[in-house]
Amino acid sequence: MKFNNDRPIFQQMADRLCDEIVVGTYGDESRIPSVREYAILLEVNVNTAVKAYEQLARADVIYNKRGLGYYVKPGARKLILKERRRLFLNETIPELYRQMQLLGLTPDDVAEGLRTYQQAP
Repeated sequence: MKFNNDRPIFQQMADRLCDEIVVGTYGDESRIPSVREYAILLEVNVNTAVKAYEQLARADVIYNKRGLGYYVKPGARKLILKERRRLFLNETIPELYRQMQLLGLTPDDVAEGLRTYQQAP
């Protein structure tokens, strides 16, 4: 996984695991890779993976079955989508609008950009 510098690595790892839950890689009650397995897969320190898993457990996305590993909590996908939609509407769109105003872009310009992006291979 390629990490960027704008957010802590453990948060990016948590987001990736959430992405995997949203697309169905892991469903309700599915076992997810162990902390160690995920750290090796993403080539990060185990302590960083522990932080990611702890964050997801606090958010009620995953839970630990003692001695068996971590599992996806029932309803996690719906919870993730609800939170991501909230963030999109309350943070992404206002920032997009601000950038549009700064750059002199219209909603039609953005719609055309989205159509072009959607058609790209």
